Amino acid sequence: MDRKTAKDFPQELLDLYDEYVHGQVGRRGFMERASKFAIGGVTVASLVAALSPQYAFAQQVPKDDGRITVSYEEYESPKGAGKMRGYLARPAKTEGKLPGVLVIHENRGLNPYIEDVTRRLAVAGFVAFAPDALTPLGGYPGNDDEGRNRQAQRKKEEMEEDFIAGAKWLHDHALCNGKVGTVGFCFGGGMANTLAVRLPEVIIAAVPFYGGQPAAEDVPKIKAALLLQYAELDQRVNAGWPAYEEALKKAGVKYEAFIYPGVNHGFHNDTTPRYDEAAAKLAWERTVEFFKKQLGA
Repeated sequence: MDRKTAKDFPQELLDLYDEYVHGQVGRRGFMERASKFAIGGVTVASLVAALSPQYAFAQQVPKDDGRITVSYEEYESPKGAGKMRGYLARPAKTEGKLPGVLVIHENRGLNPYIEDVTRRLAVAGFVAFAPDALTPLGGYPGNDDEGRNRQAQRKKEEMEEDFIAGAKWLHDHALCNGKVGTVGFCFGGGMANTLAVRLPEVIIAAVPFYGGQPAAEDVPKIKAALLLQYAELDQRVNAGWPAYEEALKKAGVKYEAFIYPGVNHGFHNDTTPRYDEAAAKLAWERTVEFFKKQLGA
């Protein structure tokens, strides 16, 4: 399949797809509304396929990259699922303990893109750990549609506890020096904000990519430094940014925020047409530099 970009689709269709993958419109509603874009021999099914992740495009750091060591690890989450599983990546050759970064996936489980992001952090010198919220339902099922269906079955409060337990597990890991940050995307971006609120004694730095914002009254609980990454065309998530910024300023929380011009929600995900190479590379450079500054590496 040829690689498509956002420019190959009407913005209205991209926005509709965003509503669909985030549960604001059902599959039938999406198919009906998308039908007007199915012209010139193009079917709605082919539009869905073109907009969906293509994981063959995603691998920047191979699983067998000699610079890193990877494994799947289990940890206890007594207030959440009970038993959880995640993907651990670390530099292959290290001297002493390293800072840790918890990687939080989107609303579809631990897919290949998130595993690759975890490996990228290991290459950059961190012990990176990505829990799979779908663990109690059998884990990421191999495709995002079913992954979204499974994640929608879980209680948000329990998943929150699972990521809290994952952050604590990483903090106490033998390879980690106790300095922990978190990065998350979409659902994971919102969860990164949540962990900054819930775990001020653990989370030193947080990088939410297009993530939902915490309640204004919870913002003073944040002790971490924040690097907030937004997409200009992401009206759904951006609607909460002005109130969040006001609360951050009022509480004196240390933060930087970037709104990348002309890009869509999900611009960092290099498996979909919404990926924007220039914005993604800049945002990732800023992310790695931020973690190195805040956590040391």
